[in-house]
Amino acid sequence: MACFVFILPLLLPLMKAQVLHWGSCPEPVTQPEFNLKQFMGRWFEIARLPAQFEKGRCIETNFTLNVDGSIQVVSSEILKGGIRKIAGRATVVDPKNPAKLGISFPHVLPYAPYWILSTDYVNSAVMYSCTDVLKLFHVDFAWILSRSRSLPAPNISHAKDIFTSNSVDVSRMVLTSQQGCD
Repeated sequence: MACFVFILPLLLPLMKAQVLHWGSCPEPVTQPEFNLKQFMGRWFEIARLPAQFEKGRCIETNFTLNVDGSIQVVSSEILKGGIRKIAGRATVVDPKNPAKLGISFPHVLPYAPYWILSTDYVNSAVMYSCTDVLKLFHVDFAWILSRSRSLPAPNISHAKDIFTSNSVDVSRMVLTSQQGCD
């Protein structure tokens, strides 16, 4: 416990923009019979839980299936008038549950779970990631994605309901600006 008292002040500035909760990560249900190939392509971020690494607007991610079965992940945003991109790699963690991906971005994020809770492949997707910190609290990340730059309010509400039914608190979820992107 003494170690925790010394480490916590060092971690708090890094997690200022994150959503922290006491206890371990929830175990949400992922998309049954998930089809990885259908999920590939361009997705626009509609809403998210605050994340220190996302500060811009016009956030989008492109997923491309590699020959070796891994997934190239390229995310971009407009920040301070310029386009900022980051490339990473995702893999299916368990072939029996292909909706559970592990993702890494070199020099930024060595590894994190990246789970698809729900998708219809053509309109929207509900994504979740959670990391336990010292087994005392966890950091949530959650995204509502769309194949277009907008999503009707009932679809956003339904996505939030999916999170809530899986014990994911979305009370701090914010909409992502997709205005003036082209």
